Amino acid sequence: MSLKAFAAKIFAKRIVAKTNKWVRKPDVTQNRVFKELIGKGAGTRFGLDHDFSNIHTYKDFSERVPVRDYEELKSYITRMVNGEADILWPGKPLYFAKTSGTTSGAKYIPITKESIKNQVEASRNAILSYIDETGRADFVDGKMIFLQGSPELTEKNGIKLGRLSGISAHYVPNYLQKNRLPSWETNCIEDWETKVNTIVTETMHEDMTVIAGIPSWVQMYFERLKEKTNRNIGELFPNFELFIYGGVNYEPYRKKFEELIGRKVASIELFPASEGFFAYQNSQKDKGMLLLLDHGIFYEFVRADEFYNEERKRLTIREVALHVDYVMIITTNAGLWAYNLGDTVRFVSLDPYKVIVSGRIKHFISAFGEHVIAKEVEEAMLMATSATDAKTNEFTVAPQITPENEELPYHEWFVEFEREPSDMETFKKTLDQALQKQNSYYFDLIEGKVLQPLKITLIRKNGFMDYMKSIGKLGGQNKVQRLSNDRSVADKLKEFIA
Repeated sequence: MSLKAFAAKIFAKRIVAKTNKWVRKPDVTQNRVFKELIGKGAGTRFGLDHDFSNIHTYKDFSERVPVRDYEELKSYITRMVNGEADILWPGKPLYFAKTSGTTSGAKYIPITKESIKNQVEASRNAILSYIDETGRADFVDGKMIFLQGSPELTEKNGIKLGRLSGISAHYVPNYLQKNRLPSWETNCIEDWETKVNTIVTETMHEDMTVIAGIPSWVQMYFERLKEKTNRNIGELFPNFELFIYGGVNYEPYRKKFEELIGRKVASIELFPASEGFFAYQNSQKDKGMLLLLDHGIFYEFVRADEFYNEERKRLTIREVALHVDYVMIITTNAGLWAYNLGDTVRFVSLDPYKVIVSGRIKHFISAFGEHVIAKEVEEAMLMATSATDAKTNEFTVAPQITPENEELPYHEWFVEFEREPSDMETFKKTLDQALQKQNSYYFDLIEGKVLQPLKITLIRKNGFMDYMKSIGKLGGQNKVQRLSNDRSVADKLKEFIA
């Protein structure tokens, strides 16, 4: 064992012990974070506007600070982008993470010196938790890669801005710099296909031990490697031990990954976003990600099925229940106050608090009141592919409200198969029944002949990749929208039908 690996094991034990201290006191920890945030924000423009000086309890806070999304907070953020200080957080942010906006162009998410510190620590601690639990640390001597956006940053009124992954690239610790791939020049390539091909050339002869990124784009990297070398990834990289991912559910990709790699590889799931780093998988033995209660974020939750009700209730960590979908509301040390992140989470453990990401509150199908969410369609797809020995590359679902020939409406699944089902009718039936089993509203609509069973539309090979390219979202942190309540994605996919 190298000195670096030995030191990593000692450091991991210390960090895990430190983590366990706040894990054992969740209420105390969140109360401390809450008070620190209110204290810091009291002198800001937002704090003055919302009477922070008279906020002493969570009840005071919830009465004075409404839940807002980006558009509703935008007037404050615009002032920060224009160079004003002390607006949402003391001083000016270090960065703006620039992301695609939904209704008004680019979004600028503030990142402060406090929040970037928590982001870096969380990603580090996820790996240290793996080392402490498994006792395996030799992989720290190999090469590591994170498929990410360009680290090149621009500047606006003295504040640097770029993609979150690009900002994070500037915080790789010195002891890992020699292990890190690809080269800085390659990482700065904007065109995703050119970038992946260059990464393949740079890494194919290296001792890769850790590979990280969104599963769909890592799959593309693996496929290009296999095409170029005619070897499985596990054979090409015999010491490849750890796949680190976030952004989407890995399960729909797992079977394909294991085929490309030629063996099973341990994985760590992360839950980062431009707005903060919320959770990571701290154990290989059970499901879910540890919610980070001690990382500068105060959490609130609203039941997803009540989110659009006038009388929706905001819950603190002590009030949540298992296996319920909640919209996660965050208050952070980057100056986001009661901010609707847009993600829905489901608690799979309350001791400690562990979550899975179940979808996006805006990404659902409820054209007929069924409120189908991403987690349900992904689990249904897993059951259908397992039952028919099929493999999918990608899929998305949309409602067909006005079909031709006076047919009943239905859910249309656009699927790109790596390997088509042994029996397409069995596949469709299994898929539909699996969704009915999970979602009682959908079951009632099928039983009541309001909807007919789902239909499959086949997408040609690489169709989803070409679709993402056509809308300017190929690679990086972009991902295919799993489902939508209208035909906006479905209509664009028509030109990629098999």
